[in-house]
Amino acid sequence: MNKYIVSLVFILFSLSCLAGNSAPYIGQENREVKSLSKIEVEGYLAGKGMGIAKAAELNGYPGPRHVLDLSKELNLTEDQIRKSNSLFTTMQSETINLGASLIQKEKELDELFFSGNVDHNKLEISLSQIGKIKSKIRMSHLSAHIEQKKVLTTHQVSLYAHYRGYSGSRSALKNQSHHH
Repeated sequence: MNKYIVSLVFILFSLSCLAGNSAPYIGQENREVKSLSKIEVEGYLAGKGMGIAKAAELNGYPGPRHVLDLSKELNLTEDQIRKSNSLFTTMQSETINLGASLIQKEKELDELFFSGNVDHNKLEISLSQIGKIKSKIRMSHLSAHIEQKKVLTTHQVSLYAHYRGYSGSRSALKNQSHHH
């Protein structure tokens, strides 16, 4: 009898492990926006970059928020600080509004499936709207990086890469080659 119970416990434990691995979304059905984590929702609503500007950041186009954080190390002038602040506040304002729109469209997508009223046409419209908003958010962040680079000297851009830990990056090497 003991062997039977041990075997049964082992089988039940194994099944529960398998269930855990085959259902990675457990608990997410209770999220306010099912397709976004709480951290993503908070990030979009706060206008945070959440890594969407890596193409600029890692190729020698500094971000305004991080430039401001490094203002002393980069020896920014008052004018550079003013311009960087302006870039940051404009970008943040745009992306906060867009983030709120994105959250709303993601909720509408959830509702479309929840209602059972989804079809390919409605889905395509919904995803197109979501895609356009995400593209605008990314455009705002990346544009701020482009404008930020114009505010800095080549030396400040190299210092920025160094302080951000990108010393071995292509952008740092590219900036060094411009000095020669």
